[in-house]
Amino acid sequence: MNLLIGNIGQASVIVAFVAAAVAAYGYFQAARGRALGQPDLSWQRLARGAFFVHGAAVMAVVGCLFNIIAHHRYEYYYAWAHSSNHLPVQYMISCFWEAQEGSFLLWIFWHVVIGLCIMRFNKQWEAPVLAVFATVQTFLVSMILGVVVLGTKVGSSPFMLLRDFLVDLPVWKTQPDFVPKDGTGLNALLQNYWMVIHPPTLFLGFALTLVPFAFAIAGLWKKELTTWVKPALPWTALGGAVLGVGIMMGAYWAYETLNFGGFWNWDPVENAVFIPWLVLIASLHAMVLWQRRRTGLRTAYVLVVATFVLILYATFLTRSGVLGNASVHSFTDLGLSGQLIIYLAFFTVGAIALLASQWKNIPISEKEMTAYSPELWVFVGATVLCLAAFQVVATTSIPVYNAFLGFVGIKSNLALPADQIQHYTRIQLWTGVLIGIVSGIAQMLWWRSAKESLTEALATPTMLALLTTALAVLLTRHFGHSMSVPYVMLLLAGLFAIMTNASSLFGLWRRKVQLSGGAVSHLGIALMLLGILASAGYSNTISRNMSGKLISRAMNDKDNEENVLLWRNETGTMNGYTVTYTGQYLDVPGVPDYVNTNLLYRTDDEYRAVARGEIKAANQTFYHTGDTLTIRPENTYYRVEYKDQKSGQQFTLYPRAQVNEEMGGLLASPALQRFWDHDIYSHISSVPDPRKEVPWSPAIPHELSVGDTLFLNDYFAVFRAIEQAHEVPGIKLLPGDIALQADMIITGEKGRQYHAHPVFLVRNREIGRVPETVEDLGLRITLDQIDPVKGKFTFAVATTGKDYIILKATEKPFINLLWGGTLLMGFGLVLSMRQRRAARAAAPTPAARSGRAGAARPQAVA
Repeated sequence: MNLLIGNIGQASVIVAFVAAAVAAYGYFQAARGRALGQPDLSWQRLARGAFFVHGAAVMAVVGCLFNIIAHHRYEYYYAWAHSSNHLPVQYMISCFWEAQEGSFLLWIFWHVVIGLCIMRFNKQWEAPVLAVFATVQTFLVSMILGVVVLGTKVGSSPFMLLRDFLVDLPVWKTQPDFVPKDGTGLNALLQNYWMVIHPPTLFLGFALTLVPFAFAIAGLWKKELTTWVKPALPWTALGGAVLGVGIMMGAYWAYETLNFGGFWNWDPVENAVFIPWLVLIASLHAMVLWQRRRTGLRTAYVLVVATFVLILYATFLTRSGVLGNASVHSFTDLGLSGQLIIYLAFFTVGAIALLASQWKNIPISEKEMTAYSPELWVFVGATVLCLAAFQVVATTSIPVYNAFLGFVGIKSNLALPADQIQHYTRIQLWTGVLIGIVSGIAQMLWWRSAKESLTEALATPTMLALLTTALAVLLTRHFGHSMSVPYVMLLLAGLFAIMTNASSLFGLWRRKVQLSGGAVSHLGIALMLLGILASAGYSNTISRNMSGKLISRAMNDKDNEENVLLWRNETGTMNGYTVTYTGQYLDVPGVPDYVNTNLLYRTDDEYRAVARGEIKAANQTFYHTGDTLTIRPENTYYRVEYKDQKSGQQFTLYPRAQVNEEMGGLLASPALQRFWDHDIYSHISSVPDPRKEVPWSPAIPHELSVGDTLFLNDYFAVFRAIEQAHEVPGIKLLPGDIALQADMIITGEKGRQYHAHPVFLVRNREIGRVPETVEDLGLRITLDQIDPVKGKFTFAVATTGKDYIILKATEKPFINLLWGGTLLMGFGLVLSMRQRRAARAAAPTPAARSGRAGAARPQAVA
């Protein structure tokens, strides 16, 4: 057992906690009673040094935890529970943040990075802002402390030993230093490249929401009630971009990994991160209103505080266990519920109290907003976003209501909606309509030329949007689809937003004004709305069961109608495609393509196989017959060939199924064929369980001579020859071995022929037999006996059910608009951030402004 690395890690956690607390106190004292930008330097040096120590300790914790995972130190519970010997290196990174402790640590790490950036780029605000940062860090690090104080456990340590977690195992009594040889492994659904980049992006977005909150609190504390907006605004735009893209990364992971047929399922954990993003974007608009038009400052304060509080609330929802029965994504309760509630209450009550104390002093605009003022429409847009967030949070919190009422002794049986997708979509669809219309009007009002009236500015985009909508409705009906009124309105709103924002950008380009990041991001949002409408509203199932037969009694009527049964190597038809299932494949590290299981002889070690023939890819041989190779048995890939009956275009998909006992057994993940205007989304609905041994019938002997024909149910086999075998699958031949193989040709359905070569082996007067399995036909043929005198050969033939898959395929039209719109939205927000930083750098300093003013006054007097 290696206890040193764990002791270093645990000690680093304690140092990080203490240093964060010292930094928080030091920064508080540095800013206390002093004007902004004039801190007590002695306290600030102490606080800054403590923050550096805190950052170094956090890095040490990260390094120790990675060491434990990468070196398979299974004496630690974290490594044993989340990794394994056979896990690919890239997915060991995912192990780091799979559990609560690691994800908290990732969040803490990003706060350290952002805190150092604030020291570098916002020096004037360092003391009050980092006082808030360090306080948040103190609470966060307490979540991974794992120490007992006065009989109460504080936090859950990632460096807990396995023997301390599974204390009841009998092995500890006889072997106190027992270390398992392997871990339980990473959840197979998380073994995806998106799970390597999605969580860090998402937690960076979480961390960035702290920045505007910290600036707002610092502004209230130092009575700098207006100046905090300018430095906080670029950070807010960056947070909106990163968190939004991070959320959509998770949506894309779900789209290509899960089989519910889409990218968003309104799961409570999905909602928990979506809600604060909506409010964050609303707060960004409110801050822009103040910065550009000197209105809406109170709204900005409320929304910035609400964003961070909702991040804390989302943390409570996903980590307290309260959603355990409502979401498959939530963490189990590690006993942190009390800490999470204290964390949430401390910052919620503290922020609200501070905001209330300064509420009357926060400037308000005396300017009256009219229907023609862009301020009104930006404010309406922010309100729509908040209403959308309220609807989602009110429903998602139903388990919290039940838990709270149960805590006070009232029994509550409130349940989440039976059809959550329908429940949320019914309201959120109209939210999308309002966002499209309001964003378009606001941009036109904001950027229209002074010479141009509102009617003139809106006339062309509105007419184009109406004409395009009418054309789209006619085409939709022409192809046999209906379009309801809400769908027509969402289409119109999306097209209106595209036309108006594009018109604004074109107008800015003509006037040689710098591009508007807001218009670019709104254009991205509009594309996302159209992508959501097309892909979700007009998803078309192309795998229609036209046989008139029931596919499976285990499936309901709808599933029997929307799936096709494909027998191995038998061609079926599917909405203009011919489709052929051609076999099972596995992933072999080092081989660029999947490998047919017919070429693999499985061994007792599930991660090892022997090559039954040459394994080639891209005209290169990777393994020869008899070589032992490593496989990844978690996933079985089912090769399905598609051919367009009209164009002749062909493509091959590999939908996969994976064994996952924790999540109910066999899980399917889709395979995607992407086109510019649609995706073909195929996934397995049912397969013979690959975990179960194939049941074979009792073998029936057949005595044959060379040239004889053997009839096997619907097939017949011709025994052509007996010959010496120079290679035997899975067996290395030794000098003196005698290996004979039969050469048989089996004719199956539609005249398809298969070669079978069962082997009869003699080694040291002992007989061995290597059967030949023809999986397409469900046959296993063994060369059982040889009578050299009579020239007779006895073959034992066993049969089983033919291999098959049940497949569902769906066409997702124009889904690329969603992914492209997401990137455009993120780019627009980052562009907005860069523009504001550039404008801030170009603006004159206060001293320069006063100097110019002083120089101007004598001239005025003169």
